[in-house]
Order: sequence, then C-alpha cells, then structure tokens
Amino acid sequence: MEKIWLIIQREYLTRVRKKSFLIVSMLAPLLLAGTTLGIAKLNAPSSADEVAVYDESGLGVVSRLTSTEDTRFVPATGASPEAATAAFKKSKPKQAALLVFSKDFSLDNNSGVRLLANGNMSLKRQQNIRKAVNKAVGELKLTRSGLNQTTIDNLKADVDLKAVDLSQQGGRENNAGLTTAAAYVLSILVYMFIFIYGVQVMRGVAEEKSNRIMEVMVSSVKPFQLMMGKILGIAAVVLTQFAIWLALSYGITTVVAPLLMKPAKAPATTSVSATTAPPAADATVAAADAPAAPQPGSTPNLWSMLEGLPLGSIFGGFLFFFLGGYLLYSSLFAAIGAAVDDQTDAQQFMFPVTIPLILSYIVSINVVINGTQMVRWLSGYR
Repeated sequence: MEKIWLIIQREYLTRVRKKSFLIVSMLAPLLLAGTTLGIAKLNAPSSADEVAVYDESGLGVVSRLTSTEDTRFVPATGASPEAATAAFKKSKPKQAALLVFSKDFSLDNNSGVRLLANGNMSLKRQQNIRKAVNKAVGELKLTRSGLNQTTIDNLKADVDLKAVDLSQQGGRENNAGLTTAAAYVLSILVYMFIFIYGVQVMRGVAEEKSNRIMEVMVSSVKPFQLMMGKILGIAAVVLTQFAIWLALSYGITTVVAPLLMKPAKAPATTSVSATTAPPAADATVAAADAPAAPQPGSTPNLWSMLEGLPLGSIFGGFLFFFLGGYLLYSSLFAAIGAAVDDQTDAQQFMFPVTIPLILSYIVSINVVINGTQMVRWLSGYR
C-alpha cells in the first residue's frame, strides 16, 4: 500500500502542478458562464418591435390587436395602402413591419392580409405578429357568436397539481423538471470526465512504455500496484478539478450572475398616434402604448432551486457511479495503453471501449424522461 501511495502522489502532483491544469480549472467555468450570459444578453430583446397597422376591411380588427413585450402595434400613417407603404418606408426610426388588412378580408374569408417589411423578417417576429392577428380575429368571431373571451377563459381549468415523493422523510415535493435537468447535467459530467481522464491514463501508460520507464518501475513495484496508483492518482486529479469547478460555479451563480443579470428600468414611452387615420378603419389601436415595464425582481438563484432536491442521495449516487465508471473504463484504457506501441494503434483500440460508454449515455438520456423500468435496472435502484 505504501508503494501505491507513492505512485498516487507522483501522478497527482505531476498533473496538478502543470500550468495547463491550473488554466483549464480556473478558466473553464468562467468561459462557460461568460458564454451563457453573453448568449442570454444577445437573445434578450432591446425594445419592442413597432408594427404599423392599416385596416380598410371595416371590421375594426385594429382595435383588437394587443401589444406585448415583443410587439407594439401603432396606427399606420396614410390615406391609402400606397400612402401607408410609402410612409412606412420613410419611417424614422425604422418600423419593424407594416400590417395591411385589405377590403377583401372578412371573418369568413381570412385571406387578404399582408405583412410588409424592409428586408428579410425573422421567423420569431412573424410568429409574434401572426399570433396577435389570430387572437384579434378569434375575438371578433366570438363576439359575432354572442360569446366573449372572458367567459371562455373562465371555463378553462388550470389545476395546481403538486407531486409528492413519499419515500423522502416527511414527504418532499417531486419537481420532475428539476430532477431531469440535474440528471442531464450529471450524466454529461460523468461521460466527460470518464472519457477525458480515461484517455489520459491510456496515454500515460503508452508514453511510459515507449520511453522504457515502465521497465524500471516494474522492477520496483508490482504491475497491479503501478496501475492502481496511476488510476487512483488521476482520479484524485479529477476530483480536485471538479471541486474547483464547483466552488467557482457557486461563486459565479450567487455573486456575479445576479449583478450582471439585474433588470434595468425601462425608459418611459409615449403613445404613438397616426397623423392620418385610415378611411375604412373606424377604430384606433387599443394598445398603442408599449407595455408597462416589468417590476424588478430578484434573479433566481440556482442553489436555492436545488434545495427542493434530495441532494444527499443525488451527489452520493453521482460519486458512486462516477468513481465506479471511472475505475472500470480507466482500467480498460490502461490495458489498451499497455497493449500498444504507439498512439496510432491506441486510437484504433479505443473504439470498442468507447462504444459501451456512448451507448449507455444515449440510452440513459432517452429513457430517463419516460421513467421506464429500464431506468431502475440501469441505475441499480429497485
């Protein structure tokens, strides 16, 4: 055991003292957090799209269009569709689109609606406008039938169903979405760490064999002691890096993320009115003003969300299956490194070993949502 401990120390200190280990351990969580926040910032809309509406159908569709956080409807300027189109092209600042209801449009014939834009229009913008138009026309049809949207909304049921896990002490709420997300993240971590550091074991064995270091070491220790020391030493490196990432992630999600994602006050907006009303539209846009700015609230904390999960059993199971999987696959990778003479042959022998690893990951991801009996058999839980 003393010799195994010496080999573990050598493998651990050799890798931990490398600059590459420190750089990856410190920068990986920061790069991941920065990329996530950057994508969130880029996807967040800066302001609502202003859509001009010209209605000559005489049905008053314009009065039913409701502005949202993404789309703001305003009356079009012009006494004819041509004039409204010309004014839309010259609008400053540029309006997102011009929505035109022609004379042929009716509640029984929903054709005759055009959406004009200066250039290519994104799919999300088209979907937002189409959703608002469908809602407005649907309300007009309900009114014609003697019904109203409020009555229909009151007839709909929205049952607050709370799932409780009785296997937990005192009964704990079962958040299926959160547990599924945790399973996804932890399975990705297991797959990533096993594959990356298993390959390191294989390359370390192959490198020592090619440099004749193995012959000197085997003369002092048994092959079992050498392989066990290498595998456990690299396992300690994995756990060290995982602990660093966990600490940095905790700091980023609890301190940095709330400061960067703090909602800013929306500037005050004024209603936009048309200078010339359309001749056939006897109603004005009901929600021409931009929607009210949302009340500033606290940024949801990831760690407070995890409080509803059985963290003890989750992390205990994660460590058990991670260490078990790592010991199994790193032993296979070490066997490959001991059996080949160069890296080219090692890459070819990696394929049979990685197939069960990839297959188990794909199968677990596909069955974890459905909660089939296979989940219990694969996890060892009865």
